Amino acid sequence: MTTRQYQNFIGGEWVPAKSGKTFENVNPADIREKVTQYPQSGTEEAQAAIEAAKRAYAGWSGMTSVARGRVLSKASQILESRKAELSELLTREEGKTLTESQGEVQRAIDIFRFFGGLSYTLGGQTIPHDLPGNLLYTTRQPLGVVGLITPWNFPIAIPAWKLAPALVSGNTVVIKPASQAPAMTLELAKALDEAGLPKGALNVVVGDGRSVGGELAKNPQVVALSFTGSYSVGHQIYGQLAARMARSQMEMGGKNPTIVLGDADLDLAATLVAKAGFGLTGQACTATSRAIVERSVVEAFTEKLVAKAKALKVGNGLTPGIEMGPAVNQQEFEGNFQFVEKAVKDGAKLAYGGQRISDGELQHGYFMQPTVLTNVKPEMQIAREEVFGPVVAVLAVDNFDEALQLANSLDVGLSASIVTRDFKKAMQYAEKIEAGVVKVNQISTGLALQAPFGGVKKSSTDSFREQGAGAVDFYTKLKTVYLDYSA
Repeated sequence: MTTRQYQNFIGGEWVPAKSGKTFENVNPADIREKVTQYPQSGTEEAQAAIEAAKRAYAGWSGMTSVARGRVLSKASQILESRKAELSELLTREEGKTLTESQGEVQRAIDIFRFFGGLSYTLGGQTIPHDLPGNLLYTTRQPLGVVGLITPWNFPIAIPAWKLAPALVSGNTVVIKPASQAPAMTLELAKALDEAGLPKGALNVVVGDGRSVGGELAKNPQVVALSFTGSYSVGHQIYGQLAARMARSQMEMGGKNPTIVLGDADLDLAATLVAKAGFGLTGQACTATSRAIVERSVVEAFTEKLVAKAKALKVGNGLTPGIEMGPAVNQQEFEGNFQFVEKAVKDGAKLAYGGQRISDGELQHGYFMQPTVLTNVKPEMQIAREEVFGPVVAVLAVDNFDEALQLANSLDVGLSASIVTRDFKKAMQYAEKIEAGVVKVNQISTGLALQAPFGGVKKSSTDSFREQGAGAVDFYTKLKTVYLDYSA
């Protein structure tokens, strides 16, 4: 297939990197196929984008929220008309199955539609004053130029859920998508441009993370930055923003537990853990990577989980019936095996998987068997660090209290699930688990776009939440107005 060529989107124009340098992305399911080509941008392009956003701010912020919402609603319609095309491109560049890509593109469509509708309700509140003839109220105002840094694993959903509230609130934006899969962010820019977004209100710069992301973090014109990615990078950016007292929102990784109690429906538990651990090739920050199981049922549960893993259809995401695609690139692919090898060396048992799949055409892609590790101890690396691949570690515990303690023992807390028929323990889990998202008898992955999302501990700065109506809190400031009309 023809390689798609993209450029940066700066000031409403499609422009190359001034160096003239480019890079290409290949299909992780078949690395012989070159899917996309991008400009290799750096500090200079980031600065130009920030200046463009600064120039556009007065015009965009001066529009009513309803007028801004109409642009988002129109973009939603444009994206919906291109859903099939975008889903296929997403699968070719990132690797997830076509079904998963279709769901993600639909999510972006729905997010833009949601915030388009929310534009009719944006505002402050009227507060009772203690004196007659006085009016006390608040207004909600945009911040200015906002920076966004997004990851590769949800290359259209995460940019959408940051862009939509930022734009509808009246901010202008510079976004740096992850270099592994930038196409979807640039396609969002196309849709918004076609929908009538003013030039410069959105700018997309593709290139080196240190130079582009670093400029967004340190440039004094960028008044706020929202980041999703690894803890190491997020922590560094957070420090840069704190030094100049800029607003920050950091959403980082997790080591998400699913607790399986002795009274659980084990068929349901195995299904949920398999979907949450192996779906999306395990490349989700909310994926289940720790199955904490009561000892009385650990053998029976593991047997069912292994059966699910063995039955999973792995292959090119464009092939009908495929349930798990490849790792996104060679680095992630090799890292998965390194985690498994270290776990076995530490004493874990490889119950299933852990091998490369290289049958036929699959030899040209980054395919790995879904992997189940048992005999895992809490002190092992595999029980403590995020793998970001299709690897589930099974840990045995004696009771609910031990399971809860183990689930809370790490310094991250993003998503957590429990499978049980005991309503009391389910409610206790919801109250006591140290996580931003709690699921009961559900998979740890999957989020409602109308509900707030974020983690605790080192999974997040835990200040502002993403998604839902509350997402605009990060992108707006409140002004309190006192008005005396008694004279």
